[in-house]
Amino acid sequence: MINKEVEVISLGVIDYQEAWDYQEKLFADTIAIKTANRNLEPSERKLTSNYLIYCQHPHVYTLGKSGKESHLLLNEQSLQDHQAKFYKINRGGDITYHGPGQLVAYPILDLDNFFTDIHKYLRFLEEAVILTLADYGMVAGRIAGLTGVWLDFEEQKNPRKICAMGVKCSRWVTMHGLALNVNTDLSYFNHIIPCGIPDKAVTSMQQELNAIVSLAEVEEKLLFYFAKLFGASCHILSHERRY
Repeated sequence: MINKEVEVISLGVIDYQEAWDYQEKLFADTIAIKTANRNLEPSERKLTSNYLIYCQHPHVYTLGKSGKESHLLLNEQSLQDHQAKFYKINRGGDITYHGPGQLVAYPILDLDNFFTDIHKYLRFLEEAVILTLADYGMVAGRIAGLTGVWLDFEEQKNPRKICAMGVKCSRWVTMHGLALNVNTDLSYFNHIIPCGIPDKAVTSMQQELNAIVSLAEVEEKLLFYFAKLFGASCHILSHERRY
């Protein structure tokens, strides 16, 4: 039994810890169903659900398991001065920034419903972003050995990261996800070594296009390509928190 329906939940602007707790709940609920199914006859097993959470966060820096705290260049007082928070979290990757004007997407998928290949999963997330940016005339792609989505990824005269990624996967259930800089205040990246990469810049759609971009429109385009790549049927349930 597989379920390729994805429930799309928009949380608006939400504190990072609150969104993290919500992710953890959906993640744990999905794993609990999978664990219980092992002891049931096929006819008694429950389908697992899939979710895609959209949100924005107030200013926050997050450090993945493989990151170095020294890549945050602010002390506790400076964080307060910039109205920013800092969290160590259980995803892959190094340090990154989240803030207003940035589209954050957290897919909580049971990959047993799609395919059990974490590398393919990451590539599909990147591809959804690449195709979305192409709709705005932006040529984006990947750089070997580096995560996320980049501009000037071929000649690399001035490579610029426009989308950061970091995921967790356990028992083929995913959480965390991607952060696409749409109208992001890029000055906040000056206070970290983004993703632990000191010699490459960060950019946004607004900076590249020299115009404010509709975040809602980007959400719609990203969802379209996400659904197409994963062969998913996506349903926008509501714009309310479901807990």
